[in-house]
Amino acid sequence: MYLTLSKRFEFAASARMQNPDWSPEENGAYYGAAAGHQYGIGNNYTAYFIFHGPVDPATGMMINVSVIKERVGAILNQRWDHKFLNVDTLPFNRVPPTPENIARILLLETQAAFDDSSAKPVAVHLEVTPLTSATAYLDGTFERSFWIEFSAARRTCSPHLSDDENEQLFGVASSKMGHGHNYRLRATVTGRVDPDRGLLVPYQERCSALNDLRAMLDHKNLNEEVAELKGWPITTESLAHFCYEHLSNRLPMVRVRLFETSWFFAEYDRDSRTRAGVLREFHASHRLHDPKLTDEANRALYGKCNNPSGHGHRYRVEATVDGEFDKRSGVLADLNWLYESVGNTLEPWGFKHLDAEIDDFRERTSTGENIVSILWPKLDAALAGRLYRLRLWETENNRFTLRKDI
Repeated sequence: MYLTLSKRFEFAASARMQNPDWSPEENGAYYGAAAGHQYGIGNNYTAYFIFHGPVDPATGMMINVSVIKERVGAILNQRWDHKFLNVDTLPFNRVPPTPENIARILLLETQAAFDDSSAKPVAVHLEVTPLTSATAYLDGTFERSFWIEFSAARRTCSPHLSDDENEQLFGVASSKMGHGHNYRLRATVTGRVDPDRGLLVPYQERCSALNDLRAMLDHKNLNEEVAELKGWPITTESLAHFCYEHLSNRLPMVRVRLFETSWFFAEYDRDSRTRAGVLREFHASHRLHDPKLTDEANRALYGKCNNPSGHGHRYRVEATVDGEFDKRSGVLADLNWLYESVGNTLEPWGFKHLDAEIDDFRERTSTGENIVSILWPKLDAALAGRLYRLRLWETENNRFTLRKDI
């Protein structure tokens, strides 16, 4: 099991993408609209600093988020926020401030700031816009994600099943009249980056591949109008696989995630693994407090989260399962089973004070780290041992992730 804590920050900066040895046309093809502007272009960046380390059984925390806030905040305030990166923030006077390079430098700087901590930064995820992001990892690899959207009609069915089998498996979604979705696809590429160029994939190259895929699927009836899908089951899991195969012919893909709705998605990755996930919510109050400590020590440790009257959150939970993908039906997991299993597991915690009313937290403080650790075996049992990844958003700024492997 591998547990991480992600802490969210924002900073505003301008940046110019340009290789001085290239023509304007070459720069434009490689960097897109960010190329060549003398004074740079502006962005409101969102950076997620991801930590891993042992959880202190006494405090229930991997690391105090107030320490992350203080140290990372100081780095961003001094070197990054409200800066023209090419002029104000080394080494961007000589290497382009691409998302990949920015994430890499932020990871290096935060590593140095947490030398004395048992929890260390293991990755930085940088969201440039809602449509693109970059992640730098400790091992020197990078990921870059791009989002596209398309609207399409479909009949959920498999050509390998009879009409009766399709109706039994997919219910009203198998109607021959069809239905529609506004799909959102996240395509993620991976590799190592030459800092002097700074991109995993040139702008023009990735736009061409993604736009071709969108054009193939957008405003189409997937069963009737997309010749390339002939013979494929028209399920979300199967469509994720199809999108991955199409893009991997042109881009160094590592995975895709396809959202059919805001709360249901399917993934397919380069190891030929299919996964499916749902997002659910529950409302609960809690208080971070260790009865073995003095009131003063609790306030110093947990800050305002130690408020004697408690406080609360609208927790968001993302549960992702893996398992055997049925190629004949195109199904990894029954959607109703997945959605209801997660909801039923969360239901006892909903509209409760976790520490005062839930036995699971009588002896353990209701930190995010402890919540995901306690929730995992409950969800895994409800999901027939198929839980692969569990994410918990306490707020938009604090996310805890537990997974089977790194």
